Amino acid sequence: MPRILSALLFIALCCANAADAAPSSRWRDAWGMAATTPASPAASSDAFASLKLQPRAGGRSAIVSNLLAGPLQVRLQGDSRTPPATVLNADEQRELLWLADEGKPLRLVLDAFPGDPAARPQDHLYLVPVQSASVQVSQAFAGHYSHTDAQNLYAVDFPLAEGTPVRAARGGRVMQVVDSREQGSLLRILHGDGSMALYAHLQAASAQVRPGQTVEAGQTIALSGNTGHSSGPHLHFVLQANTGLALRSIPFRMVSERGELKFPRQVP
Repeated sequence: MPRILSALLFIALCCANAADAAPSSRWRDAWGMAATTPASPAASSDAFASLKLQPRAGGRSAIVSNLLAGPLQVRLQGDSRTPPATVLNADEQRELLWLADEGKPLRLVLDAFPGDPAARPQDHLYLVPVQSASVQVSQAFAGHYSHTDAQNLYAVDFPLAEGTPVRAARGGRVMQVVDSREQGSLLRILHGDGSMALYAHLQAASAQVRPGQTVEAGQTIALSGNTGHSSGPHLHFVLQANTGLALRSIPFRMVSERGELKFPRQVP
């Protein structure tokens, strides 16, 4: 299975027109994806944010929109006057910068990182995300095949037949629903302590929840699949946190009907 990343993707805008827009930051940044996303946020459900330059008072306002139903840390780069990184609330739109129109192209880069870096995830016992008396794990923490990067070091893969119901491992708020033929299907759920669970390689168009919806632990949220860059039918589950302009996986405990699964609390 190729690496699955859940971090930022930089977007660069060379803006000669009065206003331009582009969505930023897909849920992964590997597999040779282009660094420029489509022109319309609606055309790419895996975007985290959009940047729009709007004429105002002899200059341009850089307006950033959070496309997630949860907090998003954003940062503008490319100009000495750009402000420090900030956190946007769910669905918030905010002017981050105004630049005088000097008659030359403007280059800005928007970074976007899901989650609030001020959050402090707590120790929690998660449910196995599939209801079955027999639970198999094909790759766990620090799996040599693809669980080696910071975003997925503490990920777990469950081999499942396509169409198997996937349940929420913990209650929370649906932050993102992605259903892309090219990128695969996934759900991101925000928990009360600011941690985020990512359920990936879901069956296309199988999501039974929507962004902003509250879900309970054990609730069916989608069906397992083999979408995206998957090596075979399975569910990729990982718990992530924004650690300050970085998205990292964090260890967790998980219980099935037969008791707690034995994962190491830390890995080398």
